[in-house]
Amino acid sequence: MTPETPDFATGLKDRAVCVAGLGVTGPPTVRALLRRGARVTVVDNRDDDAARAAAEELRAEGARAVLGDSALPEGTELVVISPGWRPDSPLALAAAAAGVEVIGDVELAWRLRPATQRWLAITGTNGKTTTVRMLEAMLRADGRDVAAAGNVGTPLLQAALPDDRGTAPDLLVVELSSFQLHWSATLAPHAGVVLNLAADHLDWHGGLEPYAQAKGRVYARGTVRIANADDDWSARLAQQGDPHAPLHGFTLGVPRPGQLGVVEDLLVDRAFVADPRTSAEELAAVGDAVPAAPHNVANALAAAALARSVGAAPESVRAGLRAFAPEPHRIAHVARVAEVDYVDDSKATNPHAAAASLAAYPSVVWVAGGLLKGAEVDDLVRTAAPRLRAAVLLGRDRDRLARALAVHAPEVPVVEVAGTGEDAMAEAVAAAARRARPGDTVLLAPAAASMDMFRDYNARGDRFAEAVRAL
Repeated sequence: MTPETPDFATGLKDRAVCVAGLGVTGPPTVRALLRRGARVTVVDNRDDDAARAAAEELRAEGARAVLGDSALPEGTELVVISPGWRPDSPLALAAAAAGVEVIGDVELAWRLRPATQRWLAITGTNGKTTTVRMLEAMLRADGRDVAAAGNVGTPLLQAALPDDRGTAPDLLVVELSSFQLHWSATLAPHAGVVLNLAADHLDWHGGLEPYAQAKGRVYARGTVRIANADDDWSARLAQQGDPHAPLHGFTLGVPRPGQLGVVEDLLVDRAFVADPRTSAEELAAVGDAVPAAPHNVANALAAAALARSVGAAPESVRAGLRAFAPEPHRIAHVARVAEVDYVDDSKATNPHAAAASLAAYPSVVWVAGGLLKGAEVDDLVRTAAPRLRAAVLLGRDRDRLARALAVHAPEVPVVEVAGTGEDAMAEAVAAAARRARPGDTVLLAPAAASMDMFRDYNARGDRFAEAVRAL
């Protein structure tokens, strides 16, 4: 059944549904299915205190829960799988062999949403959350009934479906990962964008091409295609979308007809105007995108294109950008000490994100390292080399960054912090401060994941900020 067949929800009554995973998306999924009369079994490999507590709550609401095992329950007619579960997991393979449909919570929300609700979908390797928040601010400034959901805190099922009063937002701004898109079969947003694409999650998808194609699912049948004209993958995936659906681009250069772009210090629309060949609309100043780093200006243009696709006024784009406050640990200015700026971009957890961050500053003492997850760093270091005053490396894979620096930036001084304890970040910040000169930026842009030393990238950024404030 598809969203066009309104009996999907009623067809869940007495249907045997397996929910795979008790993480963030699991309990809301179970509850949505129970409310529609499904017979729900939730399974999870974990059997820890958190899983047992969640399972007990769901059992009290009428679900069956199996912990420490992820076998496909006998008689299952539908599987709703958590986004982190790989396509080659035993449960997914068993469902495929038995001819049982497997969908994700995003697909379930799409099929259960009110028929009049429109989705604006954002995916890409980097910049998703920032673009979601910018777009939400623009639409609120335009007076729209809008909610943001996905990987931004609010579970999608909770945001999309009617609340206890029977109301649901008219517009949903949705951040989508490649995992979520992989498990979405009929999702067709009103408009969608692939912000950018670089190698990431290749172990899950089995290669760059499958990863890219999963992202490209955002350009579904009938979806207004918003493409980053400066990113080859984004442009290519948009071209592969529905050829009958509108296609608009955004660029950091001067926009052509059908694009949004930059003219001197202004963000300009030549797509959603009366005649793209002869007219343009001024949307905002480049400085309204804070910080006005190139990749953040690109995020602002993507958000503006999506807002304009549903008719938002130019002044609403400007007001939304001015109201937007960046999320923590995303190219966030921490302090200026002795005429040196200290910037926390702990969210730069892959080389693509780190490259965008480094490109925003002319002279950098780079604090980097962590878990590279197999990512290549040679191109990153080669491109960044002219901007580097020094590099301070920490984390498990720091030796790979050190080797790349030795080859592509041999003149750049490198300090390695071998420790992994509480004082390691303070030691790294102190080393960076000693090598910085007035006018430099000490930039935490790790190009790597954080879990070798920290709970998550938030904790890593917090530790960096604490060390800076202690200077």
